[in-house]
Amino acid sequence: MKLDNKRTILIGFAFLAISAFWQMYDNIIPLILKYFFNIGDTLSGAIMAMDNIFALIMLPIFGAWSDKVNHKRGKRTPFIFAGTIMAVVFMMILPVAANGRNLALFISALFLTLVSMSIFRSPAVSLMPDVTPKPLRSKGNALINLMGAVGVIAALGMVMFLVGDGETPDYTLLFAAVAVIMIIALLVLLFKVDENKFVAERIAREKEWGISDEDEEDDGSGDAALPKEVKRSLIFLLLSVSFWYMAYNAVTTAFSKYATEMWGMEGGGFAGALMIASIGALVAFVPVGIISSKLGRKKVILFGVALLAATFASGFFFKAPNFLIYIVFFLVGLAWASINVNSYPMVVEMCKGSDIGKFTGMYYTFSMAAQVFTPVLSGFFLEHVGYWTLFPYAAAFSVIAFFTMLAVKHGDSKPEAPKGALEAFDVED
Repeated sequence: MKLDNKRTILIGFAFLAISAFWQMYDNIIPLILKYFFNIGDTLSGAIMAMDNIFALIMLPIFGAWSDKVNHKRGKRTPFIFAGTIMAVVFMMILPVAANGRNLALFISALFLTLVSMSIFRSPAVSLMPDVTPKPLRSKGNALINLMGAVGVIAALGMVMFLVGDGETPDYTLLFAAVAVIMIIALLVLLFKVDENKFVAERIAREKEWGISDEDEEDDGSGDAALPKEVKRSLIFLLLSVSFWYMAYNAVTTAFSKYATEMWGMEGGGFAGALMIASIGALVAFVPVGIISSKLGRKKVILFGVALLAATFASGFFFKAPNFLIYIVFFLVGLAWASINVNSYPMVVEMCKGSDIGKFTGMYYTFSMAAQVFTPVLSGFFLEHVGYWTLFPYAAAFSVIAFFTMLAVKHGDSKPEAPKGALEAFDVED
């Protein structure tokens, strides 16, 4: 069984664009709210949760909707095209509104940008399992996440070099640069990815390997029933997804403010630690995918969650940035790669082929529900207890995720063992 490396990377450009946007959003929007509009941390956290509220409602809808689409460009591509174009247009209004201190225009543009991103997020993520046979989805998701890490690193690099010093710099060039990344990624997808052809080839390969869904109870409606024991595992897996996102998103959303308030960093200096975390994930994605195919997805996730708890706990002891904090953030990236490479494939492993968009939306429902709640709750602690609470908060939810993950009994793919050591690394061009 061989993964088509080139094809997976081409599909990954959609996730690269999504990741670049959200990295900029998570780091810059809180600074705009705080320093351009003088909004407190609790209210700022509520506004930052707005994207997740939209996602909570819209991602399952557009994921399930795309399952039922039969377009000449495929199920997912029309949503990706429309959502990307709309998002680019509306996001460019944000720095204009910020510079003009026009809060009404800023919130309106933010609303439209978030709606636009919600249109294509589930369809874009669904592309990987659409075209990748079940046993290869951890490896496929590793490459998709690697592409996402490239987008994150590109966005952080732009933050470092395009954001000036001071509390209220002009972010126009930064937003324009991310918009260019999104357009380039869309063009790659439109001209290099033949969605219908790739899906047909995946179905043919699964039939050849004897792992087709056709022998299962699936009428193609996107509403196939799950056995009781599988449903129980799915529930615990989705709860685990919520808890580790409660931990991770609290840090990514508030770190720019934490670094400014606790460590006295100005401008885009905070992006260095986050970039190191992204580099840690970048170098780990492919090895984690290979290791997961040998040890199993659940074991690697448990390792990642335990490491995440340990690194977040250690962050509490840093009173100023130094070399060791970059080692900690590198390990955060490794932990997050171990979790992300495997969690989404475990979810879609439990579904039938016609349900991929629906289960993708379900995955995002739980991750986004956590991200709706955690900026508000962690923001309350930051504002009313102290910024020192950020890392203990994240460590606590990581520990909870570890225990709920222990209850998951399904979703591990069991591919054939490779015949030789080199076969595990073998991918098609």
